[in-house]
Amino acid sequence: MYTPQSQQLAYAPTPYSYTPTSNLSLTINPDEEVTLSTNSTERDLYESLAEIYSIVITLDALERAYLKDSIPEAEYTETCNRLLKQYKSNLADENVSRVFRDLESFKMEWNMEVPRATERLKLGLPATVESPSARPAAQNQGSAAAATHIVAASENFITMFDAIKMNMLSKDTLHPILVETIQAVNKVTDTDFDSKGKIVQWLITLNQMRAAEDLTPEQARELQFDMNQAYDGFKSTLG
Repeated sequence: MYTPQSQQLAYAPTPYSYTPTSNLSLTINPDEEVTLSTNSTERDLYESLAEIYSIVITLDALERAYLKDSIPEAEYTETCNRLLKQYKSNLADENVSRVFRDLESFKMEWNMEVPRATERLKLGLPATVESPSARPAAQNQGSAAAATHIVAASENFITMFDAIKMNMLSKDTLHPILVETIQAVNKVTDTDFDSKGKIVQWLITLNQMRAAEDLTPEQARELQFDMNQAYDGFKSTLG
């Protein structure tokens, strides 16, 4: 007959058979700084992403202030240009750009509601350049100065046509020309002439591309067509 023994079997664990030693215990110091990075490359990456987040939030607030007339146009333009340059500068780093992916993904990941900053970043230009509220400079100056602005605007259109014909279709070639074109046009007239909006739409398209990325042949033909129409519309405002 089996009689239970009071002696515990050697392999059976006791309630307190394991007591962690001090060298195995996890010690947490609440005053110790938590590090997200283990090397300088990771640290630079996190700092750049944090700066992009700050830029987007600040830009959205700036756009709201401008819409409410809470900031002078000159100050708005200067600040907006600086934020846009900082945004592009951070994303020029391939490692940052890879982790960032795109603005919509970044906004979703960090639960950001920034509609005004989103539109401004898509265009890549301050609202004062896109649709200036002030009277064009050519209308405030003499005929000689006005003629200079008209010539400058025409030259920018021609430079764009030449770039397309020479198959210079990269973003870093076309975007600066379009920026100069819309700025020159706005110095001549505030009229919303035929196809002026196409210039803005192409600015948005180019601004979403990588610096070395080229337009496709189909896009190049569309750009040529739209800019021809915009140039004709611009000339029609001159009388």
